[in-house]
Amino acid sequence: MAKGDPKKPNGKMSAYAFFVQTCREERKKKYQEVPVNFAEFSKKCSRRWKTMSRKEKSKFDKLAKVDKVLYDREMKDYGPAKGGKKKKDSNTFKRPPSGFFLFCSEFHPKIKSTNPGISIGDVAKKLGEIEKQPYITKAAKLKEEYEKDVAEYKSKGKFDGAKSPAEVAQIKKKEKKRKEK
Repeated sequence: MAKGDPKKPNGKMSAYAFFVQTCREERKKKYQEVPVNFAEFSKKCSRRWKTMSRKEKSKFDKLAKVDKVLYDREMKDYGPAKGGKKKKDSNTFKRPPSGFFLFCSEFHPKIKSTNPGISIGDVAKKLGEIEKQPYITKAAKLKEEYEKDVAEYKSKGKFDGAKSPAEVAQIKKKEKKRKEK
């Protein structure tokens, strides 16, 4: 099944597309039962289009211009389908970073400072040479905590507190910073 809105107008056709369409109709009239080899048919159409004069092509240019006007008119009247994308739940939790991102966030600045002017690709190579296992285990722990929080959130149904989990997380961060000072 095709994606998108079935009520959306079809795209506008080019002069060449109209030409190929007429070639296809001509071929159907001449060779009704012979199967079409698309590659050969396409090459023949292309060669024929290249050898055509401007006067011959003007007929297809006019068809394309008319089609463009119709398409533009249809698009003005067209509005996207109602209901489109789902709205995100503002109370959901942010996914924890993967082990790779935890690892890179710590070591990327260190590598950049020791090697100024190093390219992004070279930084990635250096990161690949360093031991990553502690960060992978740290990411697994964060993922477990995340899954517990999500399961707890889903078991409650809708979040009934005055503040969303994102707001609670921000408050905890601020409190942690205050304690550090």
